[in-house]
Amino acid sequence: MKLKEDLNPFLLQVLHSIIWVYSAVTFLPWYFLSGASQNLSRAKRVKARPVNSTPGSPYRSVNSVHCLASVLYPGCDTLDKVFEFAKHRYRERDCLGTRELISEEDEIQPNGKVFKKVILGRYNWLTYEETYLAAAHFGSGLAALGQKPKSNIAIFCETRAEWIITAQACFMYNIPLVTLYSTLGGPAIAHGLNETEVTHIITSKDLLQSRLKAILLQVPRLQHIILVDDKPTAWADFPRGIVVHSMATVQALGAKTQNMSKPPNQPVPSDIAVIMYTSGSTGIPKGVMISHSNLIAGITGMAERIPNLGREHDTYIGYLPLAHVLELSAELVCVSHGCRIGYSSPQTLADQSTKIKKGSKGDTSVLKPTLMAAVPEIMDRIYKNVMTKVEEMNRVQRTLFVLAYNYKMEQISKGYSTPLCDSFVFRKVRSLLGGKTRVLLSGGAPLSAATQRFMNICFCCPVGQGYGLTETCGAGTISEMSDYSTGRVGAPLVCCEIKLKNWEEGGYYCTNKPNPRGEILIGGPNVAMGYYKNEVRNKEDFFVDENGQRWFCTEDIGECHPDGCLKIVDRKKDLVKLQVGEYVSLGKVEAVLKNCSLIDNICAYANSDQSYVIGFIVPNQKQLLALAELKKIRGTWEEICNNSEMEKEVIRVMAEAAIGGKLEKFETPVKVRLSAEPWTPETGLVTDAFKLKRKALKTHYQDDIERMYGGK
Repeated sequence: MKLKEDLNPFLLQVLHSIIWVYSAVTFLPWYFLSGASQNLSRAKRVKARPVNSTPGSPYRSVNSVHCLASVLYPGCDTLDKVFEFAKHRYRERDCLGTRELISEEDEIQPNGKVFKKVILGRYNWLTYEETYLAAAHFGSGLAALGQKPKSNIAIFCETRAEWIITAQACFMYNIPLVTLYSTLGGPAIAHGLNETEVTHIITSKDLLQSRLKAILLQVPRLQHIILVDDKPTAWADFPRGIVVHSMATVQALGAKTQNMSKPPNQPVPSDIAVIMYTSGSTGIPKGVMISHSNLIAGITGMAERIPNLGREHDTYIGYLPLAHVLELSAELVCVSHGCRIGYSSPQTLADQSTKIKKGSKGDTSVLKPTLMAAVPEIMDRIYKNVMTKVEEMNRVQRTLFVLAYNYKMEQISKGYSTPLCDSFVFRKVRSLLGGKTRVLLSGGAPLSAATQRFMNICFCCPVGQGYGLTETCGAGTISEMSDYSTGRVGAPLVCCEIKLKNWEEGGYYCTNKPNPRGEILIGGPNVAMGYYKNEVRNKEDFFVDENGQRWFCTEDIGECHPDGCLKIVDRKKDLVKLQVGEYVSLGKVEAVLKNCSLIDNICAYANSDQSYVIGFIVPNQKQLLALAELKKIRGTWEEICNNSEMEKEVIRVMAEAAIGGKLEKFETPVKVRLSAEPWTPETGLVTDAFKLKRKALKTHYQDDIERMYGGK
């Protein structure tokens, strides 16, 4: 994973000698003053143990061997009580922040397309007390509009302060909140709304016009649409019987004395807090029923793994979809510990983001977050963009960066820090995320070792790689911040235990040497109540053991290391057995090859009646055009993507990346199809769900698949 040092061997040896002398002179005073020995011992200590010596015995964190944690604060056994506790403790602290919009304008691109560009101002904040009051008024207003306790309500909205205010209002008034991804297609949205029988939905003006309006006739029970935007409520062309409100109007209604005087119907721990729809691995979205006690257990486990949580100036940046359990759990952890949350979006996150007008500041530059969650796709993109910039440096700059990068890689692998490199070499890269990030959490998909190490080095902070599912409230494992190893997802959280179940077909057994392997089962109070109105899947995926503990079968294959940390090695549905008998993990292939600078996105594909893997690729336009110019291949973008010589060049570059990523030869795609158009949510090819992506790909590229497999 080291970067290539492209320099005269003699000069290189001189520089390495200087670095060695510097390290030798500074080592002893630095070692004793920095606490490096303690860091090393923390990183190497045993973090989880089996509860007994029987093969297949559950692993528990060493901090919860005798009893799994289930409550964050004494007496706070429902989410409304947790928020009330936080309101009393952090009353005047900033809670939720939104940037003001100064101006918005259309910018015409050289190709004639028009992009919206914005100039944003400072963050405006609600304190904890103001946020609590806004949620109480909204919950009261919903009740005044006829929303009953224990009757479902839906939210279909972008990540913003109003989303979390809505959630807290529903927790207070014991209203199960149905969450739907804003990227879902019309039929999937209608399915979720009809299955949960909602009469009220919270959404935004943009999503109402672009996604919801077309399916309203398919949702006959819907009566009230509440817009989070402060917009006029006069709307035409809506089905009879549907009333559109603004959130401010509903809050004003709820603030009236006659409504606030009515006490809310408070929940109990076993009541449903959220019904979270997830695409899963089938074509029909499943609603996961998550109780108050489930979510509290999950956030208790997550919070324990984040050091010094709750410092007064801790700031979290919220931009991932709140309909995803990773973001919802992260924000609930922050709110329960007095952190402030500033809202953003992938289009406004950084100075170079697509909606930020050139010369103005992105959200991270203004907010300067200390805490951040990210999915691997975003970190992969940062990694490739920075490395592209490094390649464009002059030789001296590039050499200094590479030497510093490789030096720091050696140091952090030993548990040491590099303050000089951090200050003089990586400061500019670190400023991409505001410059103050102290903890970066990764989840949602596997993070490649190269990207993880890059984030460690260039952003000067630990990356806590986690593993969890919607069915476990996002809680399963998170690596400790002192653990700089790569490719692992850490030890079980204090709220749950993990065991491995034999999977004979794949050859994974809990008796495997040197480390036990098998399907990962997660048990504990964070395991969800099951799927909404889906008893068949509930019986397949959930079970209760002889001690009354609830378990979820993940279908992921894991390996437990001697220190109790888990490594994800495969996924049942992600494995394809080739004609020659070898198993290929297509997700692993994609994770490795996404780091190739030529690739923006990739979907690997294989058939059991074939002996090789093929790949469908969205190439990086800048990199591919540069390669085409080098090879003297000319034409339009579509012609270049369809050029057989370019396909061969991409295969060659991809093969080099595969060797670096330690892929076997049979795992590397031998034929590729370059897509001139980026994949969108409408095609289904941007999801990580295995079956959905491959099914959509097979439909979209059927002719190409037959051609690449010789017409079979």
